[in-house]
Amino acid sequence: MLSAPDMLCVKELSLSLSGRTILDRIDLDIPSGAVTAVIGPNGAGKSTLLACLAGLRRPDRGEAALGGEPVLALNPRLRARRLAFMEQTPEVAWPVTVRTLVGLGRTPFTGARGPGAEDEAAVAEAMARTGVADFAERIVTTLSGGERARVLIARALAGRPAWLLADEPLTGLDIGHQLDTLTLFRRLAAEGAGVIVTLHDLTLAARLADRLVVMAEGRVVAAGAPQSVLTPDLLAQVYGIDAGVIAHQGGLTIDLIGRRV
Repeated sequence: MLSAPDMLCVKELSLSLSGRTILDRIDLDIPSGAVTAVIGPNGAGKSTLLACLAGLRRPDRGEAALGGEPVLALNPRLRARRLAFMEQTPEVAWPVTVRTLVGLGRTPFTGARGPGAEDEAAVAEAMARTGVADFAERIVTTLSGGERARVLIARALAGRPAWLLADEPLTGLDIGHQLDTLTLFRRLAAEGAGVIVTLHDLTLAARLADRLVVMAEGRVVAAGAPQSVLTPDLLAQVYGIDAGVIAHQGGLTIDLIGRRV
């Protein structure tokens, strides 16, 4: 069972790199027990926002806070227990087994004696939930890109985090495993976890998320339920495209017409 998460809040978060504004006075309250998808064009600041939420980047101004406590003030070990971060295209260069790599997700919990029964149970559960248990003894560097992506999700889940922050977690997955991953994220939220993902596929984002956060040029330009956020006017404003938005039982579908001229 996942641990009980707290509200994750962002106040006046700003960050510049090499004289360029990456995040510009962002304010957000992100609820637990829900899936929040951060969308927007390339360079909008999505990945940097997730890194700040995870405490991996220090903003110039403002802060991210978990349960009212600044994320950067948390003990790193405690922060790693509560917040699992999946970067976009992590390097996996070590010739270790899948089971060993997934087990690294338990690092914040293991003591001097190494992993115990609870750690082994958490690793087994994470592999089962992501469908990688059948190749637990294979060497990670021999896996396909899609298989490796699922193993990295398992590593994040092995810590049973209160919050999962995933930057483009569907990259490399075929459509079937994309849908499996969306279902898994929804189950995590139903169990009480906070799930925040960045996505480029707007139809999948609308299918997955309880709430969308739309970013452009380092700012949040819209936030709310997919049905209220994804409109032809917003898509024209943020992406520079003409598109229709079709509502159906499964969610929303974006009908791309072309570039707005």
